[in-house]
Amino acid sequence: MKTDFKFSNLCGTVYRSGNLVFTPDGNSILSPVGNRVTVFDLVNNKTETLPFENKRNIRRLALAPSGNLLLSVDELGQTLLVNFRRRTVLHYFNLKDKVRDIQFSPDGRYFVVGLGRSIQVWRSPGYTREFAPFELHRSFSGHYDDITHISWSPDSRFFLTSSKDMTTKVYSVDPVEGFRPTTLSGHRATVVGAWFAKDMSAIYTVSMDGAVCVRRFRPHGVEENMTFGEFPRSEDGSLVPMLWFTEQRHYALQSGRVQSAAFNWATGLLVLGFTNGVFGIWEMPEFNMIHSLSISRKKINTVAINPTGEWLAFGSSKLGQLLVWEWQSETYVLKQQGHFYDMACIAYSGDGQYVATGGDDAKLKVWNALSGYCFITFAEHTSAVTATCFAKGSQVVVSASLDGTVRAYDLVRYRNFRIFTSPTPVQFTSLAVDPSGEIVCAGCQDSFEIYMWSMQTGRLLDVLSGHEAPISGLAFRPDGLSLASSSWDSTVRVWDVFNRSKVVERLSHNNEVLALAFRPDGKELCSSTLDGQIHFWDVAKAAPAGSIEGRRDIAGGRKANDRVTAANNPAGKCFNSLGYSADGTAVLAGGNSKFVCLYDRRSGILLRKFQVSKNQSLDGVQDKLNSKNMTEAGPADLIDSDGIDSDTEKQVDRSLPGVRSGDKSNRLLKPEVRTRDVKFSPTGRQWAAASTEGLLIYSLDETLVFDPYELDEDVTPETIRGLSRKGDHLRALVNAFRLNEKYVIREVYEAVPPLDVALLTKDFPEAYLERLLKFIASIIESSQLLEYHLRWISGLLSNHGTFVKTRSVSLQAVLRMLQRGISRMHQDIGSVCDKNYYSLGYLLVQGKRTAEAEEKDDPDAITMQDV
Repeated sequence: MKTDFKFSNLCGTVYRSGNLVFTPDGNSILSPVGNRVTVFDLVNNKTETLPFENKRNIRRLALAPSGNLLLSVDELGQTLLVNFRRRTVLHYFNLKDKVRDIQFSPDGRYFVVGLGRSIQVWRSPGYTREFAPFELHRSFSGHYDDITHISWSPDSRFFLTSSKDMTTKVYSVDPVEGFRPTTLSGHRATVVGAWFAKDMSAIYTVSMDGAVCVRRFRPHGVEENMTFGEFPRSEDGSLVPMLWFTEQRHYALQSGRVQSAAFNWATGLLVLGFTNGVFGIWEMPEFNMIHSLSISRKKINTVAINPTGEWLAFGSSKLGQLLVWEWQSETYVLKQQGHFYDMACIAYSGDGQYVATGGDDAKLKVWNALSGYCFITFAEHTSAVTATCFAKGSQVVVSASLDGTVRAYDLVRYRNFRIFTSPTPVQFTSLAVDPSGEIVCAGCQDSFEIYMWSMQTGRLLDVLSGHEAPISGLAFRPDGLSLASSSWDSTVRVWDVFNRSKVVERLSHNNEVLALAFRPDGKELCSSTLDGQIHFWDVAKAAPAGSIEGRRDIAGGRKANDRVTAANNPAGKCFNSLGYSADGTAVLAGGNSKFVCLYDRRSGILLRKFQVSKNQSLDGVQDKLNSKNMTEAGPADLIDSDGIDSDTEKQVDRSLPGVRSGDKSNRLLKPEVRTRDVKFSPTGRQWAAASTEGLLIYSLDETLVFDPYELDEDVTPETIRGLSRKGDHLRALVNAFRLNEKYVIREVYEAVPPLDVALLTKDFPEAYLERLLKFIASIIESSQLLEYHLRWISGLLSNHGTFVKTRSVSLQAVLRMLQRGISRMHQDIGSVCDKNYYSLGYLLVQGKRTAEAEEKDDPDAITMQDV
């Protein structure tokens, strides 16, 4: 059993808090999800979660204009310097305060950080590892309250800072003769943002009450406006006094207050997001409204515009929404929403391509395991979804809920085609579907019964009684002959659902049973109990087959309110979900802990422990607590001294002094790190965990496909032909694909010797596999080198079968083109052979006679030339 599973992707969560950032090409967007960063490729419809983690939830992201450097800052100012293109962390740095905003200059030489009321200008680090890559250039102060926004001028000489003190200040990076830091006032509410115009002839400022001010720069006593940055002199050589004037004042009339804003230099568009979920687009400086739209039921926390000004990105942390809107065509480019409460259950489809998740928000979502996108959401349930599973391959998904219904959904037509209910209202907590997809069973937590329905008719077939406590799990044997149920009454019962004459097998335990699972061959069953043990049972003999003591393995960290250490705390030291690997040699177990454990079934040895999160914003991650963070009012992490935070939406307890308990409705609680469900993919190449952070996917396959060849060499037809003549066919073919000239690709492709094809296909880089298959499919029908093409296709699919299988959805069109081309060639050759059957037989016989004659050296024999 391979154990080198690596973190692959984070689904189920698309946005938590912080700001959204577009890449310089405008085709991808970076979204902070907890202490990780997810990249959404809007052109290729793929998501990728970067492999690094911050210590706490990310508060701000900043991407250099070149797209090479990324700064990721968490809630306490811990900063990661990341090489964005290679996805590697270059440096760790602590800014020692809460960062309000951080922005790179347009030329990429500096970045400005807002720390509370002060501003710091830092030189941008290089692209290599340095001892001290962060160098402080200048520091500024002058605001009387926290900074809310920072923006640069187009020439990178000046920058604007907005603050809660209702003012905007203009600073210069380096001292400029004739310029002094300027304060722009006039607003009556917190200034949300301020920006320079593209020609630096105006400054636009926006406040929370919807007021938008247009400010111009001109000499004192002169009506003619000037471009900021030019400081003229009088005839005697002295500098002419220059002032900023408020030329116009506009108001964005909406029922809500302005929560976020963004401005684009290329188009001159100002986008405002309001607390009522409405956004509006205005053209500056005339403030002409283009359109407005309601996109959410909660406030819009952040707004971003791509460099070309075509796409607008919006994030709402309350509902976990991420939207990308194309304002010209008024269509959605991306519309994703995660579970805004805990994710409760997961299920893989039969081919491992899709993952279904159910959450406490009463929604069932189906995700593409490769791309990471949610392509359908079912919201018919009215209470938390507690269990889900696929039936009939990948065409039907079934879910159970606390609302007393079990629903079956059609993934072809995307509709709820069947609803299963019980005679009396109950709450379902477990679910199982037999391998044929004809029988649906669900267990409840109040009447302790198991209900069985027919998928075809929706009728209730039977009610299985016998348990004396809530049912915690159900599982059909892989051959479909029996059903196993686990319960808090310390038993696992095996039911013969098709032959009621047999006695129900009862497997007794010493503690409450929390979960169970069948081995893929159906000969063994495992169950987890409240005392942290995993028990194995021989199904045929109904006898114990071994056990694993997992209390020490699953023990997690210490919570903020725990009075004892993590080692002495008995709570949470048990497994609430189990899953066998595809070959049945390993067992995956998760529980209310930061760990997921992988055990070897035969030896019972712990193969590996996976820590699902290192986010210290979650409770139970740290093994030891720092005593300095404990105050008389409780843990310091649960006290917000800043009031209501617009990003994290923490609510402060404003109770009277001396009241120890306070207002319980306003208490602060940190989410607890835990995994509520774990599942192995049917392919055995990956597994998933439903955690507090979202749907974590760990895989044996690399999700990032890198080009192993450097891009700085000269790629021309002459150099490519030279490589081909030297015998370096692999590099010549890769460079031909990079040049993307079809005649060069065909020339190099057909120059490869047939005997070298097997070796080249083995070492061919997977980054170009799709393009090579597509090229072969385009020429196979018009080319005469049939056997040559089949050698390439056979070698590529044999050596890269795992890669093709995991990306079968994205490669589906190319594989169909190949199949169509091969089928047509087969039909053409088959028809030719059928019409010339006897001629071919005659040639074969004569060839055999010629060979025999040559062996006897008979000069009178007929040769093939004579034929």
